[in-house]
Amino acid sequence: MHLLARAYLICLAGLAGMPSSSAAAEGHGPVDSWTWVTVGVADLDEALSLWTAALGFEVAGSHAGPDPGLERFWGLASGRIARQALLRTAGQEAGMLHLVEFREAGAPVRDGAEVFDLCPKNLDIYTDDLPRRMRELQAAGWVFRNSAYSEVTAPNGVRFREIHLPAHDGLNIVLLQLLDSSPAIPATGYAGVGPLIAIVADAAAEKAFHREVLGLELLGDNRLDGPEIERMIGLPPGAALDVSIWGRAGRPMGQVEVIEYQGTSGADRYPRAVPGARGILQITYRAAGLDPVRLRLEAAGVPYTDGTLEAALLGSARVLSFATPAGLRIDVMAAD
Repeated sequence: MHLLARAYLICLAGLAGMPSSSAAAEGHGPVDSWTWVTVGVADLDEALSLWTAALGFEVAGSHAGPDPGLERFWGLASGRIARQALLRTAGQEAGMLHLVEFREAGAPVRDGAEVFDLCPKNLDIYTDDLPRRMRELQAAGWVFRNSAYSEVTAPNGVRFREIHLPAHDGLNIVLLQLLDSSPAIPATGYAGVGPLIAIVADAAAEKAFHREVLGLELLGDNRLDGPEIERMIGLPPGAALDVSIWGRAGRPMGQVEVIEYQGTSGADRYPRAVPGARGILQITYRAAGLDPVRLRLEAAGVPYTDGTLEAALLGSARVLSFATPAGLRIDVMAAD
C-alpha cells in the first residue's frame, strides 16, 4: 500500500485506540488486547538484532533447544523448534512478540506477495521521534522502503508520521509517530506492537467475528473510495477499501486492523501462515476463563480445538485454537 494512503487509512480508522467519532463500543467481551504475535524466523539472532538491539524491546523469556510440548501442540516433528524468545516493551503485557526459530524453516508467508494478497501484512510500532529514530537505524545499517517518511494531517485533524521498514523473514514493520498525542513510549524510543494489519476478502464476516465471537470494540470503521483513493493506492476505477480497527478503547497495543480491498482480489496466503513457516503466524489472547469464548464460538458455529499446552517458554495452560473467517490463526490461553 502507498505510504500516504496507509497513513490516511489509519487516521480515519481511529489510530492507537483513540476512538473516532463514529467508533462504537460493543460491550466487554472475553478478551481484550492480544498478548503476543508469533513470528517464525530462520535465525533468531538476526531477528533479535532488530527487535532488541535496534528497537529496544526487552527479552521477557527465552528457551534454547527443542520444545516438545509446543511441537506436539502445533503438530510439528520432534526437534523442529530450535530456539524461542518472548519480547516486550518494558511494562507492557500486550503487543508482545513470540519469536520462534525453526529448523528447516519454510518460506516467508509474504514471500513475493502483492499488495492485495490476503495475509497478516504489517506490524505497527509506535515511536517518539521518527526523524531521530530513522537516523539512528540508518546509521546502524537498516534500510527503509522509502528515503523519507510521510507526514499527514487526516480529515479528523490527527497528525502523524510513518515509514515502512522491511525486516527479517518477510516482515514489514511500520514505524508510527503521533504528533499530538501518543501512547507512553519508554526511553528506548519505541513501544510495543500496536495494530497487526490483516488483509481479508470479506470485511463484513471479519467484523462480525471480532464483534460477536471475540467481543472486541470497534475503534474505527470506514469505507474509502473515489478517484483520490484510486490514484493514491493504484486501485482500478470503482474499487474501494473497507478499514476497521478492533481492540479495547484506551489500550493501543495488541489491536487488529482489518482491511478489505474491494473491486480487486489477491492470492490467499493465510494457509501458508502455519508453524514452521517464517513471518507472522498467529496471535494469542489470554482470558480469565475459556468458557465464555467457547460459548461464543459454538453459538457462531466456529470450529475450534480445545487442548492443553505444556511448553517450555509459554508455560502450561488450556488453549482454544481457531481461525477468523479470513484464516488468521488465534489461540486463547487460560490465564494463570
